[in-house]
Amino acid sequence: MNRLLTYLGIAAIGLTLAASNARSGVDIGLSADDGGIRSFYLAIGDHYRVPEREVVVVRERSIPDDQLPVVFFLARYAKVEPGVIVKLRLSGQSWMDIALHYHLSPEIFYVQFDHDPGPPFGKAWGHYKKRDRGEWGKIRLADADIVNVVNLKFVSEHYGCTPAEVVKMRAKGDNFVSIHKQVKANKGQGKKSSSAVADSDNAKGKGKKK
Repeated sequence: MNRLLTYLGIAAIGLTLAASNARSGVDIGLSADDGGIRSFYLAIGDHYRVPEREVVVVRERSIPDDQLPVVFFLARYAKVEPGVIVKLRLSGQSWMDIALHYHLSPEIFYVQFDHDPGPPFGKAWGHYKKRDRGEWGKIRLADADIVNVVNLKFVSEHYGCTPAEVVKMRAKGDNFVSIHKQVKANKGQGKKSSSAVADSDNAKGKGKKK
């Protein structure tokens, strides 16, 4: 009896350690910000109103980083769980196929530009530019075009920057994790600058004679 209890005790300890290690693995994966990747995941979760862990789970299902926003973008419009979108994607369907599966109009991918943004956005923009709005339902975008425009929408909308800023960085060959990192840093500098100006103005106001 004592031997049985000893074995059970050892087994329980083993399970506890295994669970602890598993949690540590998750924590380490989420806390390590390799090149701004965790910040990218956090921003996706914040923008699309999903837990960061859900973003990581989708990534672990072999969805590349720059395609993560597409999953949550389509899930939002289709009003389905992100896992459903992932399942369709892993079955071999293109992003356009998935959008059409849920009767989503290609209009959801439209980004307005005053002029041709050039590569890699110019091709997608040209599809809309060459057609009347009533014919946009006939547009079929390639996977690369959808990845580009959805990430453009995500970064510009989330940080309130202009699409032109993202286009410029993308034209240099920067990937979207890097672009996100740069835009976030610039946004932070802007906030600090505004605070500094406000503090300076307050200080000047206090120094004035009444």
